[in-house]
Amino acid sequence: MRSFSMRIPYRKEVDRFTDFSLKFKNPFLQFKQWFEEAVTCPDVFEANAMVLSTGRPSSRFVLLKGLDERGFQFFTNASSQKGKEMETNKHVSLLFYWEPLKRQVGRLVATLLPEEEAVSYFSSRPKSSQIAAFVSDQSAPVWLWIFFFQSVAIFDMIFGHFSCRVGYSVMPDSVEFWQGQTNRLHDRILFFRPNSSTPMSEFRLAP
Repeated sequence: MRSFSMRIPYRKEVDRFTDFSLKFKNPFLQFKQWFEEAVTCPDVFEANAMVLSTGRPSSRFVLLKGLDERGFQFFTNASSQKGKEMETNKHVSLLFYWEPLKRQVGRLVATLLPEEEAVSYFSSRPKSSQIAAFVSDQSAPVWLWIFFFQSVAIFDMIFGHFSCRVGYSVMPDSVEFWQGQTNRLHDRILFFRPNSSTPMSEFRLAP
């Protein structure tokens, strides 16, 4: 199979993302602007979906659940494959891609959020979602699917707190904003800091 001829138009030349159109010198504020545009775009199905890469590497989609001065926040199961990988190696990468807008944000060390924040988040989920999280030994083999559903029914009656649920905050040392152009001269602006004690500076990258 070859897909050499598959090529779709991106943004027009008049809609470039340049240093002059950069509204914020803070990558979090710039991200919030792009994120809000993705949320209001009817063609973007799930604007908070982001690719989380861990380990050697290993990638999957997770959902952004918060953003503040501590970084990008999400929640997961500490006993899952990604949870175990982040326990071993805190360096991860996050990548957002909003295809209808021809935009992506990426290049982001993951730190645990306080337990009460994880408990607060999981308590806010629908009961059915909480039970599914409770009974699922995430990433472990399921030998008999019927037993799994029986577990769901049992925990529906005796549901309690699940200590494996944790939250992470990813503080980036670099963030790249990418906007695709039809002529493939894509716009790329990188926010970068050499260490955590210095402010971020931004510069343009070659396409």
